Amino acid sequence: MPWSSDLRNVGVVKNGEALDVRTRDRLTELLLQEGTATATELGLALGLSPAGVRRHLDAMHAEGLVECRERPERGPRGRGRPARVFTLTAAARETLPHTYDGLATAALRWIAEHGGPVEVAAFAAAQVAGLEERCRTAMAEAGNDPLARAEALASALTAEGYAAGATTIATGGQLCQHHCPVAHVAAEFSQLCEAETQVISRLVGTHVQRLATIANGDGVCTTHIPARVQPGARPDRQRIVR
Repeated sequence: MPWSSDLRNVGVVKNGEALDVRTRDRLTELLLQEGTATATELGLALGLSPAGVRRHLDAMHAEGLVECRERPERGPRGRGRPARVFTLTAAARETLPHTYDGLATAALRWIAEHGGPVEVAAFAAAQVAGLEERCRTAMAEAGNDPLARAEALASALTAEGYAAGATTIATGGQLCQHHCPVAHVAAEFSQLCEAETQVISRLVGTHVQRLATIANGDGVCTTHIPARVQPGARPDRQRIVR
């Protein structure tokens, strides 16, 4: 977890406190990657009991770092209480580092003032060029199917710190990024999101549509990838790759 400053400080606290810091960092990372999860799911992933996980979640909830809600039911509702899932709050995401945000914003404002929107777009394209090349290399064995390429791209983006996942849905696929390293800057300069969307389109090999962005206040950056229509084929709604 390279973005966790707490991990660098575990050597100067008591053993129990260090363990708590590590557990909370791991919970934060899981919720960042998964989006939402129950205490049981988190416990299984971390090798802890649900009660042990809830102790940390309760503390994080009291600090405004996580929120809890009922998981939407799919199909007929069974007996018992609906499952409750946890997710990171906007305040928790604010604690993740956004490297050189102030400097980057100031630089883009200068470019916009002296060169206009076209130069800002050119700068954004240049910035994501390296990311595109690294992802393309990581996707070398992905084949030509856009959905298979989306899955490979999700893995490549996760390695770059975007906590991405690809999901197959009825109309094709969705690429979800649960973290954006430049969200604060992109909130003012949408050209960064547009350049990234063009990279996704080129890498998966088809037109894509951005449905939501963290920079715009949404919880996840979501990109729709239309499926290739296969006569008689039935879409798999369950395949999920993280």
